[in-house]
Amino acid sequence: MSKPLNIGMIGYGFMGKAHSNAYRRVSNFFETEYKPVLKAICARNEEAAQKFADTWGYESVETDWRKMIARDDIDAVDICVPNNLHKEIAIACAEAGKMILCEKPIALNSEEGEEMCEAVEKAGVANMVWYNYRRVPAVTFAKQIIERGDLGRIFHYRANFLQDWTIAEDLPQGGAALWRLDVKAAGSGVTGDLLAHCIDTAIWLNGSIDNVTAMTETFVKERMHNETGKVEPVGIDDACAFLCRFGNGSMGLFESTRYARGHKALYTFEINGENGSLRWDLHDLNRLEYFNHGDEGTVRGWRTIHVTDGDHPYLGNWWVPGLCLGYEHSFVHQVADFLKGLETGEPAAPTFRDALETQRVCDAVLASAESGSWTDVG
Repeated sequence: MSKPLNIGMIGYGFMGKAHSNAYRRVSNFFETEYKPVLKAICARNEEAAQKFADTWGYESVETDWRKMIARDDIDAVDICVPNNLHKEIAIACAEAGKMILCEKPIALNSEEGEEMCEAVEKAGVANMVWYNYRRVPAVTFAKQIIERGDLGRIFHYRANFLQDWTIAEDLPQGGAALWRLDVKAAGSGVTGDLLAHCIDTAIWLNGSIDNVTAMTETFVKERMHNETGKVEPVGIDDACAFLCRFGNGSMGLFESTRYARGHKALYTFEINGENGSLRWDLHDLNRLEYFNHGDEGTVRGWRTIHVTDGDHPYLGNWWVPGLCLGYEHSFVHQVADFLKGLETGEPAAPTFRDALETQRVCDAVLASAESGSWTDVG
């Protein structure tokens, strides 16, 4: 018999849907000791929250997150709200003895993130941050190839995450839909929203980042704010590019923008090593490109691995070889790993402490862009 794990979610936007789908699907495909139960959804708009609850199968609705985390029938809290609310909610959850699954980035800055880490570590509650791209099977397979030593010494890591949805100058900032453009709610722009994903994956695959040199740009300097109705300065970065040095001696090159016309979510990375290279593209997420210099010269070249075989990461729980998974499955895999961690006592990464390392890199990137100099990761 499986043990119920009662979930209380705060927020119901795009990520709320992705997480809810994962909770509903995980037990259909993964054998775990714990089974998520959608116990409560919390949002300020009761009517909208009730509609979300009816759609996804939540048993109850709350409009006060403090009331929800005080409930005895809530085991784990999923934080799906703007970044400026993460710290207060997470610390309150820890003090209430609740497990926490928090959206990325962990907080507005590393100082807040450190407070959150100290709170969950003091309370001893299970915690995880939703950096889901680690759980795309092709990305996890890349990790296995690297850990086997197939690439040899790593020389280069490069990644980009390109979008185009904020180019219009009349697009407002702030409010429920556009809080990512409001520095008070988001903390930063593409650095915390998009590059944070690239940085987390890079650290996971290639190790720690020591120092960075960066530049950022805000192309539209003022926008009308949805909450005040006034035209206000824009404080987030529309674009960011940085160089870095990894602890293993390799060089890194990262770029992100919301001003790359024609790109909705182009996330790619490439790793070049002494003996081989890897590259991956979110737009073709079931494929991993691999170059092995050890191949015979006449057939040496890039090969495309269709990561759908039962021996590939996570795939043994899904369909027959050759059939593809999608973006949503990465969240299912993350929930499965979290549940397995509860069963084994081995925390599912990235924990709050893991995610704090990514936040420290983001902070260093923004500091470097402001100072115009190389900046150590604190």
